[in-house]
Amino acid sequence: MIKSLLLSADGRYRNGSEELVQQWRDATGSKLWLDIQSEITPEVRSLLQSFDCNQLALLDAGRMRHPPKVENFDANCFILFRGISELDDSLDHVPQQLAVWVGEDYLITLHRGSSVSVENLRGRVSEEDLLQSPAVMALGLLHYASGRYLAKLMAAEERIGDLEDQLLGDNPNEALKSLVAYRTRLRKLRRTFNYHQRMAETILHDGAPFLGTGEGDSFHVRRDLYDRCERLSSLCTLYYELCGDLIDGYISLSSHQLNNTMKILTIITAIFVPITFIAGLYGMNFDNMPELHHEHGYFFVLGLILTVAVAMIVLFKKIRWL
Repeated sequence: MIKSLLLSADGRYRNGSEELVQQWRDATGSKLWLDIQSEITPEVRSLLQSFDCNQLALLDAGRMRHPPKVENFDANCFILFRGISELDDSLDHVPQQLAVWVGEDYLITLHRGSSVSVENLRGRVSEEDLLQSPAVMALGLLHYASGRYLAKLMAAEERIGDLEDQLLGDNPNEALKSLVAYRTRLRKLRRTFNYHQRMAETILHDGAPFLGTGEGDSFHVRRDLYDRCERLSSLCTLYYELCGDLIDGYISLSSHQLNNTMKILTIITAIFVPITFIAGLYGMNFDNMPELHHEHGYFFVLGLILTVAVAMIVLFKKIRWL
């Protein structure tokens, strides 16, 4: 599916499909937004090549898992952005590759399936007259797409806090499983956000001929995009480390509790070892054991056992095992 939006030189907007491309070429001073919701078929490839889209950029755009990047070419600027088609409260997400070409008087977006960010931009472009500057329009698209990540990521902070409380509650195992799952998903998101941050940093500091350089008209938009991408990267790293600290803390606490349990069992065993030895010694019942026929032999052995037990307890307290 191909949708196009044409802004004529007199400020009027027209919606259509591929037929507006020729009208844009014929009308001097007009601006065009071409939105392609499709894979790169031979027809789509031919259409993009007519806009002088670089062959290598087309190859990158066709890959499902290519890292986000920004490249400058003679005819346009190519941006590859890792968007999202689905993202739930547990940060389980389905990525969506978004390819953007920005020229002097046109903007091309390419994505497989419906894009929430593109649809949002479509609803605002005429009202805010965004197509007057394809560069600002493209940066606004990336800014909104990053904002969708940010809203879910900030909502996850409260959920992680609840899991922290559950670790100390009656059902810590389920909370631990959830934290491990969060950490795994945050690791994947952090990798994407690091790419986005480097991409936004390049756009801000190095600039691009078709996105603006220095402190031109698009500087504040480029700055906002960098700030959002940097915040996403830092928050994701913070939550990832927080989940790791909670998991390590719970494991340390469980290990400490286990050590205390083993310590108590060891002390009990150490106390009863000499007692068991004494009981075994006088339980052999040989006929020539004089203690067996002693009138107070039973009480003597009980006293010896009690004395050994008390001595062991005193010793353990002295060396601070108890």
